[in-house]
Amino acid sequence: MKEQEYILKNVKSFELKDIFDCGQCFRWNEEVDGSYTGVFNSNVINVRKLGNDVYFKGICKDDIQKEVEEYFDLNRNYENIKNELAKIDINMKNSIKYGTGIRILNQDLWETIISFIISANNNIPRIKGIIERLSKTYGKKIVWNSKEYYTFPTPEELKNVTVEEYRELGLGFRDIRLYETTRMVLNKEINLEKLYDEPDTSKVRNELLKLSGVGPKVADCILLFSDLSRFDVFPIDVWVRRVMNDLYIKEDDETKVSKKKIESLAKEKFGSLSGIAQQYLFYWRREA
Repeated sequence: MKEQEYILKNVKSFELKDIFDCGQCFRWNEEVDGSYTGVFNSNVINVRKLGNDVYFKGICKDDIQKEVEEYFDLNRNYENIKNELAKIDINMKNSIKYGTGIRILNQDLWETIISFIISANNNIPRIKGIIERLSKTYGKKIVWNSKEYYTFPTPEELKNVTVEEYRELGLGFRDIRLYETTRMVLNKEINLEKLYDEPDTSKVRNELLKLSGVGPKVADCILLFSDLSRFDVFPIDVWVRRVMNDLYIKEDDETKVSKKKIESLAKEKFGSLSGIAQQYLFYWRREA
């Protein structure tokens, strides 16, 4: 693979920090110059923004323009989405202003499943460390600019990994979950490819819930942040429960607000754009 470059001129709705630090991905790291370098699929890419232009540079399996257009969802008009959501109420308008450069990445489904199983009851630095060790141990090495990077391991590359070997990577209670989920995918108990063909999000969600370590919140994160691109889901964690209660529900004790009530409210207010609305609200409440 040879080094390639691509420049995206005069781009809107694209801010590096908003995209890479909003909780949707774990393999992008900020460099000293403010750019970010990450690994996705078989690509190693550095992304930097100067003015209104975004510069992509790295080594790709295929054409770099094609790869980044797909991964960064560049063919979707986020300006129209923001305008539509901002009409809902002042809360959405304010949260969009804060995270105006967010884009939902089209991440590999398998990688997203494993990453969010690892994310359960975990913090971002630890999640990133586990994923990096997993990739370094079982993925393929790519050398770029004299540095070593590693692809995320496929189910086939993990087929002989034992629970004990996962534990040595620092997975804790998640070791058995990774082992069992890998077996289920390899044995075609869950056919990941068929999930792309199912138009009903609730049916896809039910399939994902069969996987070891995948509960409702993790399933919704997979649906939203993978290349399944289901924007009609609304992942609920502590921050999302808090912001929805503070802004809309207003119970004295937020911990008593049911997920069903939040999901129903989100569907009513945000409809098919619930997932993107969730990202603006989550990022605003957590960061601001």
